[in-house]
Amino acid sequence: MDDLETAILISFESGAAELALHSQAVSYCQQIKETPDVCRICIQKLLFCNLVQVQFWCLQTLQDVLRVKYGSMSVDEQSYVRSSVFSMACLEVVAGNENGVRVVEGPAFVKNKLAQILVTLICFEYPLVWSSVFVDFLRSLTKGAVVIDMFCRVLNALDDELISLDYPRTPEEISVAARVKDAMRQQCVPQIARAWYDIVSAYRSSDPELSATVLDCMRRVVSWIDIGLVANDAFVPLLFELILSEGLSDQVRGAAAGCVLAIVSKRMDPQLKVPLLQSLQISRVFGLVSEDVDSELVSKVSALVTGYAVEVLECHKRLNSEETKAVSMDLLNEVLPSVFYVMRNCEVDSTFSIVHFLLGYVSTLKGLPALKEKQLLHITQILEVIRIQICYDPMYRNNLNALDKIGLEEEDRMSEFRKDLFVLLRTVGRVAPEVTQHFIRNSLANAVESSSERNVEEVEAALSLLYSFGESMTEEAMKTGSGCLSELIPMLLTTKFPGHSHRLVALVYLENITRYMKFIQENSQYIPNVLGAFLDERGLHHENVHVSRRAYYLFMRVVKLLKPKLVPFIDKILQNLQDTLSQLTTMNFAPRELSGTEDGSHIFEAIGLIIGLEEVPAEKQSDYLSLLLTPLFQQIEKGLAEAKVASSEDFPVKIANIQFAIMAINALSKGFSERLTASRPRICLMFKQTLDLLLRILIELPKVEPLRSKVTSFIHRMVDTLGSSVIPYLPKALEQLLANNEPKEMAGLLVLLNQLICKFGTSVRDILEEVYPVVAGRVFIVIPRDGLPSRSEAVTEDMRELIELQRTLYTFLHVIASHDLSSVFLTPKSIGYLETMMHLLLNTCCTHKDITVRKACVQIFISIIKDWGDKPYIKEKVPGFQKFMIDTFAKNCCLYSVLDKSFDFSDANTVVLFGEIVTAQKLMYESFGYAFLMHLMSETFPSAHCPQDVAEQYCQKLQGNDIRGLKAYYQSLIQNLRLQQNGNHVFR
Repeated sequence: MDDLETAILISFESGAAELALHSQAVSYCQQIKETPDVCRICIQKLLFCNLVQVQFWCLQTLQDVLRVKYGSMSVDEQSYVRSSVFSMACLEVVAGNENGVRVVEGPAFVKNKLAQILVTLICFEYPLVWSSVFVDFLRSLTKGAVVIDMFCRVLNALDDELISLDYPRTPEEISVAARVKDAMRQQCVPQIARAWYDIVSAYRSSDPELSATVLDCMRRVVSWIDIGLVANDAFVPLLFELILSEGLSDQVRGAAAGCVLAIVSKRMDPQLKVPLLQSLQISRVFGLVSEDVDSELVSKVSALVTGYAVEVLECHKRLNSEETKAVSMDLLNEVLPSVFYVMRNCEVDSTFSIVHFLLGYVSTLKGLPALKEKQLLHITQILEVIRIQICYDPMYRNNLNALDKIGLEEEDRMSEFRKDLFVLLRTVGRVAPEVTQHFIRNSLANAVESSSERNVEEVEAALSLLYSFGESMTEEAMKTGSGCLSELIPMLLTTKFPGHSHRLVALVYLENITRYMKFIQENSQYIPNVLGAFLDERGLHHENVHVSRRAYYLFMRVVKLLKPKLVPFIDKILQNLQDTLSQLTTMNFAPRELSGTEDGSHIFEAIGLIIGLEEVPAEKQSDYLSLLLTPLFQQIEKGLAEAKVASSEDFPVKIANIQFAIMAINALSKGFSERLTASRPRICLMFKQTLDLLLRILIELPKVEPLRSKVTSFIHRMVDTLGSSVIPYLPKALEQLLANNEPKEMAGLLVLLNQLICKFGTSVRDILEEVYPVVAGRVFIVIPRDGLPSRSEAVTEDMRELIELQRTLYTFLHVIASHDLSSVFLTPKSIGYLETMMHLLLNTCCTHKDITVRKACVQIFISIIKDWGDKPYIKEKVPGFQKFMIDTFAKNCCLYSVLDKSFDFSDANTVVLFGEIVTAQKLMYESFGYAFLMHLMSETFPSAHCPQDVAEQYCQKLQGNDIRGLKAYYQSLIQNLRLQQNGNHVFR
C-alpha cells in the first residue's frame, strides 16, 4: 500500500485518526488532485487496487476533474479517460491488463459513481465526439448480468443527473438533455427497448433482481421515448403476465406495474390516449389490490390503479367528442370501485392526491341534469372515503382527551389534513345534497349502534361530517330543515352518543348544536333538549375542563339567538348553573388561564343576556342580578384584602382572581341596556355600586396594569349601560386612570374619551377641559412635533406602541373638533399645547403615508376653521390662527403636498383627501376673505411658479358656489404645474 492509498484510508476514517494526521492525509490527497497527470494516476489505481475507499476516491476525483477541466484537457487525455472508463464498465481489458481489478463487481456506491463519470462524458461528447457509446454498450450486454446492471445504472444516472425534471435544471442542462435525447431517439432507443424485452424475458425467473432493475430503468425512460416502443403487442402482454404471475417475486411484479403506470402517465393527445388506455384492459389487475395491504406489490398496483384513474379523468375533461367522452366515462366507472377500495384500505402513493382526484370527478357530475344510479353509488363511496380518512387513530385517544403535547400535535395535524376533505364533502353536498344527508344520518346511526372499539373515533367523524356539511347550507335551508335535516337535528338532540365523555366527541357535538340553531329557532319545541345538552354532563358539567370551558362560550352564542324564548326557563337555567357559578367565584385562577377566549366569563354573559331582557319582571330581575353580583363583589373584596399582604408568589394569583371577577361582571352587564336601567332604578343602582367598587381597585392597586385595563373596559360598558347616569363617576375614574398612566396605556384612555365624547357630546365639556391638558402634556412628550414614521420595517415593540398612540391621538383630536368641543384647546390650561398640536397636525396632513390619517387631520382643520375663523374685518378669536392658516397651512398642505408626485389622483382615497383640501380652502376664503385671496396670488402660487392668470382664475372660482367645478379646476391646475416642474421640484 503506497502513500496515496494510505492517505485516502486515513482521510476516510474521520474520528478514528489523530486530528493532525487526518489533516495531513487530506492535504496530501488534495496535492495529488492538483497534479497534471491525476487522471492517469486514478485509472491506474482503479486497475490494481481493490480497496473500495481508494476506488471511490479515484472515481470521485475523475468526475471532479472532468467537470472542471474537461475543456482544457488534451484530445489524447480525453480519449484515454473515455476508453479506460468505458472498458471498466463493460468488463473489457484496459491498457493490456487482463488481470486488473473489476470495479463493476464492487459495492453499489462505487458502481453508481462509475456510472456518473460515464454520464459526465456523455454530456460533453455525445453524439458529436463519442457517438457509439450506447451502441457499444448494447453489444456488451451479452457478457451477462454485471454489464446489464451497469448499463441500467448509466441510464438511471443519465435520468438523475440530466433528464428528469423532478430536479431543478439550468437552461444549459435542459439544452444538453434535449441534444442527448434527440440523438438517442434517432440512433439507439429502439434497440434499447428490444434489449429490455429480451433481458426481462430471459432473467425473469433466474435473476428476478436484475429483471426488476431493468424494468425500473425502463420506467424512467418511457416518458420521453416513442410510446409505441413499449405500448405494443409484445411488451404490454409481457408486463401484465409479470404482474399476474403469482410464482414471481413481488419485486419483479411491482416493477412491471411501475412500467405500466409510466405508459399510462405518458403525455399524449387525449383523443389518442383513450384508445391506448382502453387497450390495456387494466381491470385484469383490480383483484390484486385486495391482497395483503402491507406488501410492496399491492402498493405498486394501487399506485397503478389510482394513476390510471387520474389519467382517464384528465382525458375526459379535455375531450370534446361525445363518443370518446362516453368511452372515457365507461373506463372511469370501471376503475372507480377499485380506486375507492385503495383509498379506504391501502397506503396511497404520495404523488396521488385523493381530494384533488375526487374533486375532479365530482366536478364532472355538476353539469349533469340528473345523476344515474352508478354515479349515486360513487357519491356514496366518496362519502365513505371521506369518513374513513377523517377518522382519528385510536392510538391517540387518551392523548387527545387529555390534550397533552402529543394530543395537541395530532389534533393540529388532523385539523390541517381535514381541510381539503371537508371542501370535498361540501362540494359533494352541493351536487347530491340528499345522498349526502342520508349518508351522514346513516353514519350517525351506525356509530351509535356500533360496539366497535373505534366508536369514539367513528362518532366524532360522523358528527364532524354533519358539522362541516352545515357550512354549505343556506340559512333558509337550515331554518326549514330541508331534506332529512328535520330528522337529523332531532336525532342529534335526543340521542345519547357513545364516547360522549371523550373531549373530541363532546366538543363537536356542542359545535353542531350551535351551528344548527337556525333550525331550533324555528322549532321551539326542541329548546328543552338544547338546554339539557348544555346544562348537563354533556356540556357545562362535562368532566373535561376543555369541554366545559368551550361550552360556556357556545352556550352564550345559543342564548344570543334564543334570548326571548328562554325567559320561561330562567329559573331552571340558574338552578343548573348554581354549582358552576359558585365554583368560578371561589376558585383560584392562574394568570395564564385568563389569556384566552375561553376564560369562563362567557357563562356570565349568557346569564346576563337572559336576565337582562325587558320581559323579565323588574323585581325578579333585581333578585337575579343581586344573586349574581354578590359573590363577585365578595371575590373582589377578598382579593383586595389578600393582595395587600400577599407574597410575591401569591400576588399574581390574587390579582388573577380579582381580574376574573371584573371580567365576569363586565360580561354580565352586556345583557342590560340603557333603556332598561333608566326604567328600573334598582338595576341602575346596583351597577353604580359596582362601578364604585371597581374604582376602589384603581386607588388601592394603582399600578397593576391588567386590573386597570379591565376596569377601563367596565367603564366602557357602563357608558352604554347607564347612559348619562355614569357622568358623575367620570371625574374620579379619569383622575385615577391618569394618575399612573404609562404612554402605552394612554391609547386605551383616549379610546374611552372618544366614546364619552361621541356618547355625551358637550355634556362632558367640563370634564374634558380638565383632562385634555393632562393628556396633551403626557402625549406631546413622547410624540415629536413632526410626528412618528407612519410605516417602518423592523420597528421595535415600543415604537409600534407609540405609532398606535399617535394614530389614536389623531382620532381623539378629530372627535373633539367634530363635536363642537374645539374650545377645549383654548382654555388657559390647554393653550400652551396649541402650537405643538397645530404643527403635528400640519405635518401629518402633508407627509403621512396613510391617506385616511391625512384626511382626518385636514378635517380637524376644517372643523376649527369653522369654529375659530372669524368673518373678515372682525377681531380674531384666536390670535395668530388666521396668519398660520394663510401662510403655512394653505401653502404646505393645500399646495405643496398635492404637487408632490406621491399624491396619486388615480387612488380613490387620495381623491377624497383632495376634496377635503379644496373644502378647507373654500372655508378659509369664507372666513378670511380678501386677505386669503391676496396671499394666494402674491405668495403661495408664485412660490410654485404658477402663472398669474391661472392663479387669478382659481381665486375667481374660489369665490363662486360651484364646488365640483372648483375641484376639477384645481386638479387640472396641480397637474399642469407638475408637468411644468417636470417632477424635479420637491414641495415640502
